[in-house]
Amino acid sequence: MKKHFKTSLLIIVFCATSTFSLVFAQTELQESSRRHHIGSSLFMGFNLLPDPADYYLLSYGYYFSQKDVFIVEAWTWTVYEPIGTYGESDTPYPGKITSYGIGAGYQRFHWKNLYTTIEATPLVQQYYDSDDNKIQKGLQLYCQFIAGYRFEFYNKRMFIEPALALKYWPVDTNYPESFAEIEEGTPNYIFEPSLILGFRL
Repeated sequence: MKKHFKTSLLIIVFCATSTFSLVFAQTELQESSRRHHIGSSLFMGFNLLPDPADYYLLSYGYYFSQKDVFIVEAWTWTVYEPIGTYGESDTPYPGKITSYGIGAGYQRFHWKNLYTTIEATPLVQQYYDSDDNKIQKGLQLYCQFIAGYRFEFYNKRMFIEPALALKYWPVDTNYPESFAEIEEGTPNYIFEPSLILGFRL
């Protein structure tokens, strides 16, 4: 009786271990085969409001390991006041600035789905006057330092990444004089929330 019990127990343990190993191996294979992701900011929903944000982001990621991701992002937005004090500026620009560019970054997962990301994006800035006429162009180097957590759904095919980002622009060139007067003395950094929705492919 004891011999049959031990034999049965060994068979159960072997089957359970084999099943777990197979499931784990399949998950590893699926994750390694889904080496790409595309995503965008859920904050683009503000573009649907009566006073749209004119903010658009498209992100692509390539997983060169399970913890390391190379990121390319395309951005564009329009602002009517200095971004260092956006929403709290006392004086708006005498027009607007439309920025657009493509940047690159590196994302690293540390513990479980806790991650940090560093990105740099060179932006072309088109200045417009109050009559919506193009004045001149400038350049901005827009850097981000991000810390957040990834929540995964549907067998890790979809994810949402809430995060906090330090955004810093050390280079800002060729402001029109009327814009530069308003920009003077404002911070060249801002802390902002981030909320990315993405899909692994």
